[in-house]
Amino acid sequence: MTKTLADQIEDLLPQTQCTKCGYPACRPYAEAIARGEAGINQCPPGGMEGVRRLASLTGRPVIPINPANGVERPRPVAFIDESLCIGCTLCIQACPVDAIVGAAKQMHTMVPSLCTGCDLCVAPCPVDCIAMIPVTGDLTGWAAWSQEAADAARARHDFRNERLRREREENEARLAAKAVEKMRAVTAEAANTPEELAEKERKRAIIAAAMERARQKAAGNPPDKT
Repeated sequence: MTKTLADQIEDLLPQTQCTKCGYPACRPYAEAIARGEAGINQCPPGGMEGVRRLASLTGRPVIPINPANGVERPRPVAFIDESLCIGCTLCIQACPVDAIVGAAKQMHTMVPSLCTGCDLCVAPCPVDCIAMIPVTGDLTGWAAWSQEAADAARARHDFRNERLRREREENEARLAAKAVEKMRAVTAEAANTPEELAEKERKRAIIAAAMERARQKAAGNPPDKT
């Protein structure tokens, strides 16, 4: 299969999924470059070597990393002070590559070999128990990374997105099943007075509206909130 320009650009990105480029992940950044909407110098983890690779592919000139996106630096790894961790899971939710292990109200720990150094777990931590520790000495950018590491991080990121999508769909299916059961229960309720009939119809309308919103969401059509 012939790769698009966005595909080729994505292949040259370090896949840290750090969002420092100003986009939610490496793929959207690659697509923005392909459309001519983003510069090739917005990826600090790729460093100047990354800029040169993108320049060679796109034909654009080599330019310095945009300081608004950060600076090229040695690759860090997140360290969690387990004695301070309260098990809130916010860092797990923030990690784009599932490099943090733990459960609600239990101590969390980082798997160093999986961490991309994205920093995204630091800000959400309510007890400031996460620190970013440089682990590559003076090596920066692609010199502190590898294509194998990038490929592995990309695979974990894609797997995580698929897992989250599946979990959302399963949750929506459970909610829809509950709504159907509730509708059946309301329909079966006895209503002998006008007030009871009105209340029964009100409940039916609320449930029907909720089911329609869920149906539109599942179909990819956000409901009108007006």
